[in-house]
Amino acid sequence: MTSFRFLPALGRMTILLLFTAFVLGPLTVAILGGFKSNGELRSNPFGLPSQWNLEFYGALITAPSFWRYMGNSLFISLSTVFLTLIVAAAAAYVFAQIHFLGTRMIQSYLLAGLVFPFATAILPLFIKVRDLGLLDSYWAVILPQTAFGLSLSILLFKTFFEQLPKELFEAAYVEGCGYIRFFFQFTLPLSTPILATVGVFVFVQSWNNFLLPLVVINSRDLFTWPLGMMQFRGEYLVEWNRILAFISLTILPAIIFFVAAQKYIVAGLTGGAVKG
Repeated sequence: MTSFRFLPALGRMTILLLFTAFVLGPLTVAILGGFKSNGELRSNPFGLPSQWNLEFYGALITAPSFWRYMGNSLFISLSTVFLTLIVAAAAAYVFAQIHFLGTRMIQSYLLAGLVFPFATAILPLFIKVRDLGLLDSYWAVILPQTAFGLSLSILLFKTFFEQLPKELFEAAYVEGCGYIRFFFQFTLPLSTPILATVGVFVFVQSWNNFLLPLVVINSRDLFTWPLGMMQFRGEYLVEWNRILAFISLTILPAIIFFVAAQKYIVAGLTGGAVKG
């Protein structure tokens, strides 16, 4: 019987290793593919390069257009994160602290965005952005991404805010602290985990967004990195090695951002699981 005690742990380890391979496998193939020629990619897509060719990575790093695409994506993603955090945190704070007529109806309306597919709104969204005169600008991407990210963000913020001690607000209210001052001086400083959690989710979603920039951006100077990647797809030949090298370099900021906020993400997702 003693030998069977290790079976649950062995099963969990096996499942975790399978998930790890499922995630890291394509990433490893992409990184190694940037060192191969197109011919070697077809003959040996999963193995190590027979000759490590630094030409494609070096050409990308020294290309001004690569850094322009990265800069555009970084500006759009960080702006989206900033606006989403401010608007979603303020809205969730109102729902968590203040009860008024129509609260549940408004919450249900906002949360309906969780089941609303983004692709179905692309045509009316394009028309609205055009009517506002925002086409071919950063705001044509930032504002819609912020709007579509509010549903999940408000839900996460509200769940976290409801777990904060009510006695803290009551003590601050006795001392003359109002709702707005309490929000900025107490609620936000105590909400670092959920701020990091929502920030990472919004950043990664914005960083990888392809459909919206494709529809509302025409100028090559404003291209984000997913649009910049299309420059390596020719009419007759696709330069897969350059595409894989481009992908490997452009996912680094998202990975670094995620790793830096990893401990806050876990705390933010589990913060609403226990009362107290």
